[in-house]
Amino acid sequence: MLLRTILLILTIGIASLDAGDFQVGTGKSDITPQMGVPLDGAISQNGPVSEIHDAPHVRALVFDDGETKATIAIVDNTMISASLIDEAKALIETQTGIPGSNSIIAATHTHSTPRAMVGLLDDILFNEYLASLPEGIAAAVNRANENLQPASIGWGSLDVPEYVHNRRWFVEPSEQIANPFGEEGERVRMNPGRDGLIDPAGPVDPEVSLLSVQDASGSPLAVLGNYGVHYIGGTKRGSVSADYFGVFAEEIKSQLGGGDSFLGIMSNGTSGDVNAVDFSHPRVKYEPFQNLTQVGTDLASRAKPVVKGIQHKSDITIATAEAVLKLKVRKPDAEKLAWARETSSTIDATKRLTRPQVYARETIELEKYPDTLPVRIQALRIGEIGIVGIPCEVFAETGLAIKAAKIFPNTMVIELANGYYGYLPTPQQHEWGGYETWPARSSCLERDAETYIRKAAIELLEQLAAP
Repeated sequence: MLLRTILLILTIGIASLDAGDFQVGTGKSDITPQMGVPLDGAISQNGPVSEIHDAPHVRALVFDDGETKATIAIVDNTMISASLIDEAKALIETQTGIPGSNSIIAATHTHSTPRAMVGLLDDILFNEYLASLPEGIAAAVNRANENLQPASIGWGSLDVPEYVHNRRWFVEPSEQIANPFGEEGERVRMNPGRDGLIDPAGPVDPEVSLLSVQDASGSPLAVLGNYGVHYIGGTKRGSVSADYFGVFAEEIKSQLGGGDSFLGIMSNGTSGDVNAVDFSHPRVKYEPFQNLTQVGTDLASRAKPVVKGIQHKSDITIATAEAVLKLKVRKPDAEKLAWARETSSTIDATKRLTRPQVYARETIELEKYPDTLPVRIQALRIGEIGIVGIPCEVFAETGLAIKAAKIFPNTMVIELANGYYGYLPTPQQHEWGGYETWPARSSCLERDAETYIRKAAIELLEQLAAP
C-alpha cells in the first residue's frame, strides 16, 4: 500500500478562534447544457439534448473554522474527468484561497446530463460544454465563499430501504449470458430481469445521511444529504434533468421553510451496484419523471423531522487529508486487442453499435491509457463528522466497510468525487463477472483497486481522528 501512495497531504485547523466563529456559506450555479450537446457515454448511446426538463446545478458549501477553509461542491452530472476537476480546483484556489486538497467536488450521477469525460467525443458542442464546466463549479464555490456567515452544524440519519436494491444478481445457468467478448461462465448479471434469479450479489446501504447547517438565528441554512442509489431515471430520451437529486434539493428547502440563502443538496453515496429496481418483484411502470419526483419528495419529507431534531454546534474544527494512489489499468492483451480491431472494423457509423462493437471500441480506447493512473482519495473532518470522497462508482459493500470501521461517530462516503475511474468491484465481484467488471473506460482499474482504495479511505479518516 505504501508503494502505491505517491502523495499524502494533511491539513488541520488547530482550533476555532472562539465558539461561534465557525462559518458556512452556500452557493449555486446553473450548468444547463446547450441544445444538441450529446448525452452519449462510453457505453450508452443516448443522442443529443433536445429539451431541458429541469436545470442542472452546482451546489456548494464552504466551511471556515477561523483557521481552515474547506468546500464540498456537488455537480449535477453523470461523471467528471479528474482533469476538469483539477481545473476547477485551480480556479477555486485563485478566487477563494481554498486549496485543492480542501475541496471535494463530486458528480451526482444523474444519467440525464452530458458525460463530462475528456476525450469521450469529437463534438464541438460537447467540448464547449466541458470547457465551461470548471468555471461553473468555481462560480458556485466562489458564491458560497462570499456568503460565509456564522453558523452551527449537526448530523442525523435515517434508513430508507425502499429505494435501494442491488442490481447484480446470481442467476440460474439458463439465464447466464456471454460477456461482450464472447466469454461464458459469468455467474452474475446486472439488471437481470425476473427469471432465474437466485440471490443479490451484494448488500445495499439504506442510510440517508444528513449534515444540517443553521445560521446564527437558528434558522435552516443548508442540508447536505447522502444516499446510495445509482439514480432513479425514468426520464425521456434527450431530456436534461438533475433526477431525484434536484427534486430533493428543492423539496427540503420548501419543507424546512428555508430562505434565499438556504441550499439543499443530495450527494451520491456508494451505489455502483445499487439502483431503485427490485427485480424480485413485478415491474412497476411510471410516467416520465414520475418516479424520480416521488422519490426525491419522499426522501425530503422523511428527512424533515430528522433535521428538525438535530442538535447543532458551533465550536467546530476542520481537517482535511488526501492520498493519491498509483493504480494499474486493466489493459487488453494482444488477443483481445486483435478481436477488438476485427470487431470494430464492422462498425457502420449510420447505425447503433452492437454490444460487442461498443466493447471493441472501449478495448481500443483502453489500450491508449497509461499503464497506471493517479487516483485521488480525499477525507474531510467537520467536527465529529468524517466525509470521504472516492473517484469511482463504488459498490455498497465498500461504503459499508468504511462506515463499519467507526473512525468517526458519523461517516459519509461520497462517490464520483474528484474524478472518474469507473466502477470499483471488489476482487470477489470481479471473479463473479457482470457488466460492472467488463474492461472499458467505465471499468478500467486493476482487480485489487478496491482493496487499496478502501484501505486508504480508512487510513485517512484515522489520521483525521487522531488527537
